Amino acid sequence: MPGKTKKHFGTKRQEMAHKADSLCKMKTCHFSKQEIERLLQLFKEFTKTAPNEVKRGKGGIDRTKFRDILHQHFDMTDDVLMDKVFKAFDLDNDGYVSEEEWVLGMSIFLKGAIDEQSRFCFGVYSMRGEDGYISREDMYLLLKNCLVQHQQEEDAEEMQKDLVEMALKKIDFDHDGRVSVEDYMKSVAEESLLIEALGPCLPNTKTRESFLELIADDKQKKHRF
Repeated sequence: MPGKTKKHFGTKRQEMAHKADSLCKMKTCHFSKQEIERLLQLFKEFTKTAPNEVKRGKGGIDRTKFRDILHQHFDMTDDVLMDKVFKAFDLDNDGYVSEEEWVLGMSIFLKGAIDEQSRFCFGVYSMRGEDGYISREDMYLLLKNCLVQHQQEEDAEEMQKDLVEMALKKIDFDHDGRVSVEDYMKSVAEESLLIEALGPCLPNTKTRESFLELIADDKQKKHRF
């Protein structure tokens, strides 16, 4: 019996190493093989209540668990934005974040170049993802919760309208009253502070470094110390 357990564990390790090796070779992945293995181990822990579904390719990290991760590891609290970040990770729109979506999503979320993160943020803000656009209505909805928390409702509504108009002037390059992905990426390229203009959807420096430390490979840890 102990021999079977050891063999089973060895097979599992080989499967994980093979997945990590495949993901590591993808152009959109910025992690080392060991970092990917640690991300896959975290994925396994986050989905341990439904291992059979994940094995059949029908499950993964669901919306509720994903929001818990964003809140606990990245200090995110806006329910609307957390749901939108989940959708940006869930590329096949099946209601779960798979292993590949988890690793590649985290690659952009934590280590993405400015153009990758710009496209990611646009996909979060747009009701139609990266292939759509951000309308005035989208902007009102995104800014509403944030402002109502800090202002009287009447003041918040007026400020909301002003902020939307200011945002459109900054990022609506072709002046058609809505923001395309090209508009958004051009505005961020000119002014990087605009990348989260409509709400926080990326980790701050502290939470980013903390999570990277959690998955850091041995060479990186030695270098840091």
